[in-house]
Order: sequence, then structure tokens, then C-alpha cells
Amino acid sequence: MSTVPVTPETMQEKAGDAAEFMRLFSTPGRLMLLCHIAQKERSVGEIQEDLDFKQPALSQQLAELRQAGVVQTRRESRQIYYSIADGRVSVVMDMLMQMFCGASPGPAANSHVPPKVIESPKRSNATSFQGEMARWARLERAE
Repeated sequence: MSTVPVTPETMQEKAGDAAEFMRLFSTPGRLMLLCHIAQKERSVGEIQEDLDFKQPALSQQLAELRQAGVVQTRRESRQIYYSIADGRVSVVMDMLMQMFCGASPGPAANSHVPPKVIESPKRSNATSFQGEMARWARLERAE
């Protein structure tokens, strides 16, 4: 995969959005939650039981992820199910699972269709930066 060179101006413009996006992965609890949901859609009860989260902490983390637009909900009777809503999260989770857990690449890594990218609801002028995360990971120092 070849990458287009990224100018320092573009990096500067996107750094805030990238940092805000990466903040979503910055706590072990939230990271575990995203790992769990990224594997398959989960009900709140399944998440709570599988990860042994206390209800207040789980609600707080899920609310933050919903507000950021990276997870979505589906109601079925009394159950609420959570799944990943932002394709960038799927790509990052696949990468982290490969790097740290020895997992095989998931569908996001094998897909020829770019992941769905949503804009951050917190910033009205946010632009999608699909592929930017890969470029950030590959930044090389010019000599």
C-alpha cells in the first residue's frame, strides 16, 4: 500500500482530531469495552457479565462512546445492543488485536471497501480523514 506524502500543514490541521479520536482508546476499561464490542454486537448485560463492569462505570463509558459517535445502539424488546458505528474504530481495534493479542486480521483489514468514516459530532468543522491514521502510524523522518 503506497501512501501519499502528507504535508506538515495537513498534519497540524488534523492533529487535534486525531488526538481526540485516540483519546477514546486511552483508558484500559474503555479499550476493553471497544475490544469486546468490536468482536460482535453485544447486549449491555453481556458486556457487564463478560467484563465484570459495575453498572455506573459501564453506563458512563458507553455514554461517552455514544456521544463520540463510535458506537451505536439497537433496541430489541428490553435489551439494548451495542456495535461499532465508526469504521476507523474497527480498523484500529483490528490492528491492536493483531499487535497485542495475536489475533488474525478481521473483516476491516481484509476488506477492499474502505471503512465507513463518520465525522466527530463534537466538532462542526471536522472532516473525515480516512487513511490518516495509517499515515500517522507511518510517518518517517525526512532526511
